[in-house]
Amino acid sequence: METVYFAGGCLWGVQAFIKTLPGVTATKAGRANGSTSTLDGDYDGFAECVKTEFDPEFVTMEQLMAYFFEIIDPYSVNKQGIDVGEKYRTGVYSEASRHLEVARTFIQNRDDADRIAVEVLPLTNYVRSAEEHQDRLDKCPDDYCHISEELMNKYRT
Repeated sequence: METVYFAGGCLWGVQAFIKTLPGVTATKAGRANGSTSTLDGDYDGFAECVKTEFDPEFVTMEQLMAYFFEIIDPYSVNKQGIDVGEKYRTGVYSEASRHLEVARTFIQNRDDADRIAVEVLPLTNYVRSAEEHQDRLDKCPDDYCHISEELMNKYRT
C-alpha cells in the first residue's frame, strides 16, 4: 500500500468521494502541513486533507490525480464551493517524491497548467481530524458538501 494526501476544500466531501474510488483501501480526514501537531489553538497554516491509502496494483497515482481533478476547481485559490480560507486550498502532499513527480507531471501536461492553483508539496506534518469529522457525510448526509451528489456517487459500487 502507498499513501498520498489530497486537499480539495472541505474534507468531508473529499473523503466521501475518494473512499469510493477503485484501489483506495482506507481514508482518514486530517490536516496537512500545519506547524503544530494538535487540533487545538489558532489556525497554524494547515490544509484540510484526506489521507488516502491505495493499492498501486489497482490504481495509479496518475489515475488518482485524474479523479481528484473531477471534484475540485483547480483554478481557485483558497476556495472550493462556499468554503473560503487558506485551509480550503487545493493540494497534493506526500512523503514519497515519486508521488509528487507524478502530480507535477499530471498538471504540467494539461493545456491549462499555467492557471492551476493546486500546490504539490512534500508532506511535513499530518494531524488526524477529530472523530466527528471522520466519514462525516456517512453520519450526517444532509451536511453541506461542495461536490455534487451525482459526482459523489459516480464510482460507488
